[in-house]
Amino acid sequence: MAQTSSKDAFVEFERVQKSYDGETLVVKDLNLTMPKGEFLTMLGPSGSGKTTCLMMLAGFETATHGEIKLDGKPINNIPPHKRGIGMVFQNYALFPHMTVAENLAFPLEVRKLGKSEREAKVKRALDMVQMGAFGGRRPAQLSGGQQQRIALARALVFEPELVLMDEPLGALDKQLREHMQFEITRIAHNLGITTVYVTHDQTEALTMSDRVAVFNDGRIQQLAPPDELYEAPQNSFVAQFIGENNTLEGVVQEIRDGFAVVRLDSGEVIDCKPVNVSKAGERTLVSIRPERVEIDKSRLHPDAHTLKAEVLEFIYMGDIFRTRLKVAGRDDFIIKTRNAPDQRRLQPGEMIDIGWLANDCRALDA
Repeated sequence: MAQTSSKDAFVEFERVQKSYDGETLVVKDLNLTMPKGEFLTMLGPSGSGKTTCLMMLAGFETATHGEIKLDGKPINNIPPHKRGIGMVFQNYALFPHMTVAENLAFPLEVRKLGKSEREAKVKRALDMVQMGAFGGRRPAQLSGGQQQRIALARALVFEPELVLMDEPLGALDKQLREHMQFEITRIAHNLGITTVYVTHDQTEALTMSDRVAVFNDGRIQQLAPPDELYEAPQNSFVAQFIGENNTLEGVVQEIRDGFAVVRLDSGEVIDCKPVNVSKAGERTLVSIRPERVEIDKSRLHPDAHTLKAEVLEFIYMGDIFRTRLKVAGRDDFIIKTRNAPDQRRLQPGEMIDIGWLANDCRALDA
């Protein structure tokens, strides 16, 4: 697990637990450190504990056990408004009776800044999110995307060292979401702000983050840069939750030369990287990413495994073709091939050979 040493840590959770009823833990023994300037995303399904962690960091929830530190200082007993943290929520939380400029000036008034300094900071924050001309409007006169930019500007206007974002793009349409993902990361990196971002959208997490913490059942399942998370998931949950993934069930026959020899339930024997299996006889879920599977014999590596497959569905998706196959007794095996002039278009009912390298195939927990 990629970690920062605690002396470099700007944000630090030490053995943090949270329970609402005194019995059930929604966050279990969380240890997490973040360096200054990092963009970290907490990713996971509903109820996995990610939002609770964000709310404890913000001060809206109190840890049942453990300590949260900011820049080396414990903040468990510091109220939210004294933590100096910027917040962006999904519902924008703008004051409807104030103009955009007044909304932005509010956190500066609370901090007792003079009028000319407030005006300069408001102008700078609006320019930063390309909303300089909108200072006189009220939130109701803005589109959803514009309101989200103002909410972001308000979180940044007092130049906090840490910004927390809770599903901030959830209400936007796909195209605007994608545009705002790049905007937010650009601004965060340009200003060198430490950012903790919560989402259940894995694409958002992969495109925006320096590191991603994948939560499930109150624990971090894996903490790693996006490419490592996708290419080298540490367990079945991460493999299934991040991106699309094929799984085949089987039993480990032996582990030799750094590979696990797995007999699939359908009888075929394949080699895989042993990720969290350690001995013969263990049940395993074998994981292979759809884009790692090759359908063209001429492109197959000499060391590739080949299995027979029946084409069930061929879907044209513009830049890629998505094909559903029946493989090793399962009819939910997906492959993705790029839309290129030399790429075969498969027909339902066709029998083909598919293949992949042992290194692209991971034997995970069952």
